[in-house]
Amino acid sequence: MAKQFDVAVIGAGAAGMMCAAIAGARGKRVVLIDHAEKLAEKIRISGGGRCNFTNINAGPANFLSENPHFCKSALSRYTAQDFLALVKKHRIAYHEKHRGQLFCNDSSEQIIAMLKAECSAAEVNWRMPCKVHGITKEADGYLIDTDHGDIAAESVVIATGGLSIPKIGATDLGYRIATQFGLPLVEPRPGLVPLTFDGPGWAAFAPLAGIALEVEVSTSSGKGKHARNGKGGGLFREDLLFTHRGLSGPAILQISSYWEPGTPIVVNLLPEMDVAEELIGSKTTVKKQLGNVLTQWLPARLVEGLLLANGLAPDARLADMPDAKLRKLGDAINRWAIVPTGSEGYRKAEVTLGGVDTRALSQQTMMAKDVPGLYFIGEAVDVTGWLGGYNFQWAWASGYVAGQSV
Repeated sequence: MAKQFDVAVIGAGAAGMMCAAIAGARGKRVVLIDHAEKLAEKIRISGGGRCNFTNINAGPANFLSENPHFCKSALSRYTAQDFLALVKKHRIAYHEKHRGQLFCNDSSEQIIAMLKAECSAAEVNWRMPCKVHGITKEADGYLIDTDHGDIAAESVVIATGGLSIPKIGATDLGYRIATQFGLPLVEPRPGLVPLTFDGPGWAAFAPLAGIALEVEVSTSSGKGKHARNGKGGGLFREDLLFTHRGLSGPAILQISSYWEPGTPIVVNLLPEMDVAEELIGSKTTVKKQLGNVLTQWLPARLVEGLLLANGLAPDARLADMPDAKLRKLGDAINRWAIVPTGSEGYRKAEVTLGGVDTRALSQQTMMAKDVPGLYFIGEAVDVTGWLGGYNFQWAWASGYVAGQSV
C-alpha cells in the first residue's frame, strides 16, 4: 500500500525545505523527498561556507526571466525582511557584506539547521536518501515511485533545482517531470559562471592569472534576450579576476547571465577615468614612458598585456605618442570588447538560467495552470537572480507561496 500524504515535496534544498515547513505548519501531512546523502549541499557551500542567505535590496529588477513580471507576486508576499525575521528568531548572527548581501557570521550550517528545525516543528516526514523513479497522475492526486516504496499525495511540489554543480547531485529530474506533464521549458544554460577565452586576441592576457581589479562590465548591446525586465540589464560594477582559462570574479559572473554566445562583453578597466583624455592632456606636462604612466592606475602586468595587444611599446614616451594612438589605447581600456569562446559550464556555474516556463504556472501559487496539484518552485523555474543572495530569496519566496497554497 502507498503511504498517504497531503503534500509531497521533491527536493530538500532551500525552496523545498521552506515549502515543506510552511505547508506542515498549516496542518498538512507533508513528506520531503531527496536523493542526496547530505542535506542541502548547495546551501552548505554557498558564500564561502557562510551562506549569502538573502539580499535586503531584492526586488523584481534583480531577476532574469522570459516572463519578467512573474516573480513580483512571490517576492512581494515573502520579502528579505520576512526571512531575516526567521534568522533572528533562531538567533543566527549575521552581517551585511556588500551591497545588501547578508551572510551568517559563523556557518551556513546554521541556515540548514534552522530550516530543518522549522520542518521538525511542522512535523514534516523525511525520505532521504531516496530516489524518485517516476510520478503518475491518479484520480485523487499523484503516485510517486521511490526507493522507499510508493508514496501517494494530493499535491506534488517539484523543488529539484537546476543543473549547476553536478558533483553535489544536480540532475534534470524537475525538467523531465515538467516535460512529462506537458509544461514547456525555457532552454536551460549555465548562469553566474566564469567565461573562457582563447585565440590570438587573448594571447596577451593569458599570462595574467591572479590579477584582480574593480571594473564596469556590460554586454555589447547592454541587454540580452534574458534581460526582459524593462531595465535592459547587463551593466555591473564589480571586481574582475583573470584566471588561467579566462575571466571570473563577481563582475564576470553577473554579466555571464546576460551574455549571448558569439557576442562580446565590454569591460571598462578604469571606470573612474576617461583614459584617452587623461593621456592626451598629460602629453605636455608628463615626461614619463607610456607604460609608467599607465601603471599609476592599473597593475603592471595588465599594462604590459594591454600595450602588447595594441602593438605599443611600454618604453615609448607619452609626449611622442600621436593623439590618434592614445585615443585607440584609451578605447581599449575604457571599452575593452572581447568575445568569450564559452563558459566553465555547469561544473562552475552557481545557478541555471531557464527552466520551467513560468507562463505555464500561476504566479500566485506556483501551480501548473493545466495540471492541478503540481507545483514548481526555486531554481527549477525560469527565474534567475543576480549574484548576491537574490537566488536564495527567490527560493524562500517561491517556497513560501507554494507552501501557503498546497
